[in-house]
Amino acid sequence: MLRIYNTLSSAKEEFVPLIPGRVSMYVCGVTVYDNCHIGHARANVAFDLVFRYLRHSGYDVTYVRNYTDIDDKIINRANRDGVPFNVISERYIKAFDEDMARLNLAIPTHQPKATEYVEEIIALVQKLVDSGAAYQTEGDVYFAVEKFDGYLKLSHRNLDDMLAGARVDVDERKHHPMDFALWKAAKPGEPFWSSPWGNGRPGWHIECSAMSMKLLGETFDIHGGGKDLVFPHHENEIAQSEAASGKPFVRYWMHNGFVNINSEKMSKSLGNFFTIREILENYDSEVLRFFLLSAHYRSPIDFSDQNLADAEAGLDRIYSALSGMEELLSKDGSADPSGTAQVANEAVAELTEKLAGLQHRFCEAMDDDFNSALAIAHIFDLIRSLNRVLADRNASGAPLTALFRQVRYEIATIAEVLGVLNTEPGGYLARMKSRKSSTLKIAVHEIEALIAERASARKAKDFKRSDEIRAHLLEMGIELLDSPSGTEWKVK
Repeated sequence: MLRIYNTLSSAKEEFVPLIPGRVSMYVCGVTVYDNCHIGHARANVAFDLVFRYLRHSGYDVTYVRNYTDIDDKIINRANRDGVPFNVISERYIKAFDEDMARLNLAIPTHQPKATEYVEEIIALVQKLVDSGAAYQTEGDVYFAVEKFDGYLKLSHRNLDDMLAGARVDVDERKHHPMDFALWKAAKPGEPFWSSPWGNGRPGWHIECSAMSMKLLGETFDIHGGGKDLVFPHHENEIAQSEAASGKPFVRYWMHNGFVNINSEKMSKSLGNFFTIREILENYDSEVLRFFLLSAHYRSPIDFSDQNLADAEAGLDRIYSALSGMEELLSKDGSADPSGTAQVANEAVAELTEKLAGLQHRFCEAMDDDFNSALAIAHIFDLIRSLNRVLADRNASGAPLTALFRQVRYEIATIAEVLGVLNTEPGGYLARMKSRKSSTLKIAVHEIEALIAERASARKAKDFKRSDEIRAHLLEMGIELLDSPSGTEWKVK
């Protein structure tokens, strides 16, 4: 039974979709005026996980993630660059799509742009004006928050207390200081659309209501976004949508936690603001995704070099075990399994037992509000048992081959949901070696040549030369790992 933490009720609730077997889901996308940062990566990976797991659970999911392609920031960027606003928006939509593809995000069912739904936005604003929930003043249209009894029910705040808030605009044209813009009159030189209130453009909040209601209906199952969107964006979405339809807007509100940088809040002013592209210059994209999944989506996550290095080491450990398993699978498994040592028999029994319950434990973790951190812990638990089997050079035979194939299948099933471990193990390890060694003063082929020379020296019992090569590589940051199947290396 899937349980989701609902921001609206501040509690975990059993998930019961509006239509049995089907899920309607909307997640606020990005305002496309610049490259995406680590916070965008966190939110989009979190809801990609939700999308993937709902499909894995058998639901037919309609997933909508929008682009805000008209906004003050886009207009300002366009004016600075001396180009039309849509040149900026299309440039950064393309950049966003590239970033998300590198993070292995599944493509949503719909990816609407605000400018494609201006007709629907105008119709929704007109409905609010006609009902008395909104009013016009000098070409602008504002939503009257005092006309909606449920205002601030998502953020659990008090309207009177909010009057002193820093985010309240001082505007004498408003009936109440907390009233927010649904339609903005065009300023000279700005892009505009014609409307019953004059030339102008949509406010920020109204676009998501118009797009979601058009694509998913007046009431739908899940609405997601970062915690920073609870107020004012999602609060205002609820007010304008429910005032217009008279129906509950969203049944489950989900919000992901913030990203801290070295234990400090991410901020451009603090100089700790990193784009996804900057991060991927130094880290593999799968490592970044694995890192983001290593914490529960609602928890804050601390982005630091050490935490990225830890995620990388963990992913390497999983891939190394899978690589060792694939190597044994590639060999003839016809040897008599009766020759397996006792420790291997115990290890095989343990691996068999953990494998049998892996899918159940994985689904249990994910059914508890998409607990990817616990799900990954279950994978590590299986890998520890797998490594015990791999450590015994006598372990072989058809039964073990069948067990390894089952490990491969179960891991692949889980990997599809998490969006990681989809690379052939040898290919991943080779890619990581190449990335890491590029920062050293030695090429991969030179490392491999020295390892081959060391192997020859060991065969000839020239242990002095063997030790010299090991020490030489270690000085250059290369650590050798000897095993029954040969010598591997890693960047220290």
